Amino acid sequence: MKNNIKTALITVFCIAISLVFVQCNNTVKTDKQTSHKPIIPPKPRLQMDIATGSPDLQWWRDAKTTRDQRLEDWRDARFGCFIHWNASALLGSNWKGKAYRGYGEHIQRMAKIPCEEYRRDVVGKFNPTEFNADAWANTIRKAGMRYVIITAKHHDGFAVYNSDASDYNMLKATPFGRDPMAELKAACDKNGLDFGFYYSHAFDWGEPNGPGNDWDYKNPGGDKHLFASKKTKWFDEHPEIAPRIRKYVDEKSIPQVLELIKKYDPDFLWFDTPHKLPPEENLRIMEAARAAKPSIVINSRGVQGYDGGPDHFGDYESTGDRAVDFPTKDGDWEAIPTTNESYGYSESDRSHKTPEYLVRVLVKAVARGGNMLLNIGPKGDGLIDGADINILEGIGQWMDVNEASIRGTVRTTLPVQAWGESTRKKNTFYLHVFDWPTNGVLQLGGFLGKVNKAWLLSDKNQIALSLKRTDNMTVQFEIPSKAPDAASSVIVVEVDDAKNVDSHRLISTSQDNTLRAFDGIAVGGEFKYGNGKSTNNGVSGWKNSDQAITWPIYLSEAGKFKVIAEYKPYKQSNKFVVEVGGATLSDNTKTNEKGYIKHDLGNMDLSSGNQIIKIHADGIPEGDIMELRALHFTPISEK
Repeated sequence: MKNNIKTALITVFCIAISLVFVQCNNTVKTDKQTSHKPIIPPKPRLQMDIATGSPDLQWWRDAKTTRDQRLEDWRDARFGCFIHWNASALLGSNWKGKAYRGYGEHIQRMAKIPCEEYRRDVVGKFNPTEFNADAWANTIRKAGMRYVIITAKHHDGFAVYNSDASDYNMLKATPFGRDPMAELKAACDKNGLDFGFYYSHAFDWGEPNGPGNDWDYKNPGGDKHLFASKKTKWFDEHPEIAPRIRKYVDEKSIPQVLELIKKYDPDFLWFDTPHKLPPEENLRIMEAARAAKPSIVINSRGVQGYDGGPDHFGDYESTGDRAVDFPTKDGDWEAIPTTNESYGYSESDRSHKTPEYLVRVLVKAVARGGNMLLNIGPKGDGLIDGADINILEGIGQWMDVNEASIRGTVRTTLPVQAWGESTRKKNTFYLHVFDWPTNGVLQLGGFLGKVNKAWLLSDKNQIALSLKRTDNMTVQFEIPSKAPDAASSVIVVEVDDAKNVDSHRLISTSQDNTLRAFDGIAVGGEFKYGNGKSTNNGVSGWKNSDQAITWPIYLSEAGKFKVIAEYKPYKQSNKFVVEVGGATLSDNTKTNEKGYIKHDLGNMDLSSGNQIIKIHADGIPEGDIMELRALHFTPISEK
């Protein structure tokens, strides 16, 4: 009897302890779920908790668990085609005899064309009879691109498809009578191209309740900054406007996003200008898209940049517009350069880049773990501009030979080389040689392991190149005297372990060495990085002598170099210093010169071995020192 009582008491005790444990455990879980600090927008804005840990954002946290699966094809593709095309292409960035500089698709805003006039005289005359979806898709595929993203609705509010949510669409507002988005989707499917839409969810000049039009409707988010300064947001300054703008979100933006997904089953949604809407409205739009198609890939411009939130809510980061240079980045990202300097068709913008230039931009992006979504702006008649055709054909010729060095590759583990860049697949490096050595020898710096074989990617027979290790960090290859390709000649290098590398960059004693500020290591404080455009690809924000940009380097042999600082000067002149080991060069920055300049600092002798190149202010600068683009170390022959 006593044993039975004892057993019963032990059982009760154990159950009690278990219940206490479960209760404590539940309390801990609840605390984790509710321990965040809520962020509720001011009334009458939508009362949603927009803090990162909010229960209202559980859908976003759930979506992150399947992100890698969604991005598989996008990562593999590496190269896609962005298409900005709508009724504005008819104007070619001209209105009533005046040519407007800027993006062609922004002509309504730039010229302040009244909505009624724009609908009647631009959209109402949009009849692209030369549009041929099969021809577009075929051209894109032959260029080596593997996905397409096209404007379904841009900021003018006009839907370039058959929209049920708005009569302001291709079937009801134009004489064309066809749905070009349906035709292009079918053509992309036929050509093995993934397909998606750019959709301007937060900016709509055609709607009385849409942000942006301050010439017809006196709406927020426009050039006049009617309800905020340039540094503040209208929805923070005047939250009372938010309910009216919400009508646009409920009646047009969300319905159109949902119908695009239902009608066309896109692989991607590319949002833009989220700062025009309150973040809670952007979040509602994005949540609706996620719910409609959980597998859809969404860029970073849907929701981003508010206090208490993450950097963005998308699957990958979009760079700034027209970026052609890129800092070292973690994670997944996508560059969106243009063939000229406009996204939509601009008749007067003939600043088209060469295929060789854009091949190198593609390589630089992929080497740093990114994709390149190259933009074209077809004409109002439906034809792709001849200049864009030439560019795509030129890139396609390079991709025909070298596609393996782009598709399916990942961020390189090698440091930047004097001759160019590199990409990687597992234990295979692809050396992209922009500056082909003329002495028949190419040096690969920073690889510590064993090279199994190397050959020219253009060589179908894969004849092995002779190679030897010259020191523990350098491998030397014997190469032909003539470069196989003017844009980027590719050498395939199979190795035992692609992660067996050293971060010190080899300084060549036979080729120019360009050390970009974007590739340097920032120390001693916070710097400001340019957006990557060719006119803004430097580093600024120098406030004291402790701040520096550094590059770990090594030399296989001693050498003498001319040192040039390439930078954008400011009004004030400040002294700066370039140090390498015990050697220094210094001077005062130039003033009153526009754009980037090259400042010759003199000559410097460098010894062999590992060293650090460092540039910094000499003392506390007056204002900022410079916007540093690069340091150049050019070998000086003693012969």
